[in-house]
Amino acid sequence: MIYTSEVQHMCPIAKGAYHGPAPIPEEGKWVQAKEISDISGFTHGIGWCAPQQGACKLTLNVKNGVIEEALVETIGCSGMTHSAAMASEILIGKTILEALNTDLVCDAINTAMRELFLQIVYGRTQSAFSEGGLAVGASLEDLGKGLRSQVGTMFATREKGPRYLEMAEGYVTRVALNKDDEIVGYEFISLGKMMDFIKKGDDANTAMEKAKGHYGQFDNAAKYVDPRHE
Repeated sequence: MIYTSEVQHMCPIAKGAYHGPAPIPEEGKWVQAKEISDISGFTHGIGWCAPQQGACKLTLNVKNGVIEEALVETIGCSGMTHSAAMASEILIGKTILEALNTDLVCDAINTAMRELFLQIVYGRTQSAFSEGGLAVGASLEDLGKGLRSQVGTMFATREKGPRYLEMAEGYVTRVALNKDDEIVGYEFISLGKMMDFIKKGDDANTAMEKAKGHYGQFDNAAKYVDPRHE
């Protein structure tokens, strides 16, 4: 280390008491984080690309500074899904500092990593006050049965009104309307469940019917509309 001549000629003055960094909450404990290995936590965050054409929801489970679990969900351009595939391989096993300084292929995923890093190192994680943190695999609980992201896709025009295309429950097949043509319910297919039925030997039509459900005043509707073709 090089010191300027001005510093070299200064007389030494003793430093006062050192109390260390302020403790942050981590997995039910208060931790004075000094090294990356002092950091643990489970958290989510959102990132976006520079032209804001797509977004990434990233979930990380960090134990002793190392990413043990990663869930990468993207929406936007088609290339993001392939970027997410690569990022899922890149992230696991890296320290959060390594991951912050690694190209995660998609700008939205890189931005999400930045946002998560800030949450994690400042003790703002979902598991901050959960003793022992969350088990590796906890992010899959957010996906529910069928392990599919919960996506909402709606389309609307002033001329023809709204179209429900995808809800948390699944792929929307029919929208229920009342006598005033207002939406009062919808029918959906849980694609995760449908694929499970097919894997167990059901033919596609049987599996689709078994995976159907509906919400709202669907049974008492005046009319039913296919949101994609009507």
